[in-house]
Amino acid sequence: MRLDKFLSQQLGISRSLVTRELRAGKVTVDDEIVKSGALQISPEQSVAYEGSVLVHVTGPRYFMLHKPEGYVCSTDDPTHPTILYFIDEPLADKLHSAGRLDIDTTGLVLLTDDGQWSHRITSPKHHCEKTYRVELEHDIADDVAQRFAEGVMLNGEKYPTKPAQLEIITPKEVLLTISEGRYHQVKRMFAAVGNHVCGLHRERIGDIWLDAELAPGEYRVLTEDEINSVTVPR
Repeated sequence: MRLDKFLSQQLGISRSLVTRELRAGKVTVDDEIVKSGALQISPEQSVAYEGSVLVHVTGPRYFMLHKPEGYVCSTDDPTHPTILYFIDEPLADKLHSAGRLDIDTTGLVLLTDDGQWSHRITSPKHHCEKTYRVELEHDIADDVAQRFAEGVMLNGEKYPTKPAQLEIITPKEVLLTISEGRYHQVKRMFAAVGNHVCGLHRERIGDIWLDAELAPGEYRVLTEDEINSVTVPR
């Protein structure tokens, strides 16, 4: 990779500003000052800016985060804190969430810089299942599981939801598995059957379950099996 491109990515500045910093002698490669952005560098070389070594990022990255309440799943938001607050990785701003959660929803978020991988999760044609733990305001009605299995009409929609699986844990706590990603879908599904969601927590995306060892705000790298569960067709 060209040095100026690497610096632009690492520092988040334009190529023209990179050129200025290079001419000012602020960049070293293997402890030698370099002023030409055309230099080709390899991951084995040590590049430093004003004495701070910059970390090479090679290959796509995949993480799971236990999202707490009060954070949005975007890389930049002028009003609310984002989930990137918790991600202590080089070029964290290059990561994106593969399926967002609302600000008041907690649980599993997958982050990556691999667009094709995340597309397999978010694209409607792949029907990727997600499981949510739902806390309800009222006791669940006896017919809701059957109604969800058949599909329900949401307010403002032209077509009913795809069949969804409901598992009742207690009268006011259930697990709901859906294979779509409509706007506020879980909350709207329960509103359609006369109930109200008080708490929402995502536990699963596809074959990837939220790691029980992760406290809210903690994250870890996905395992190879977890990554491949998305990339390998079933």
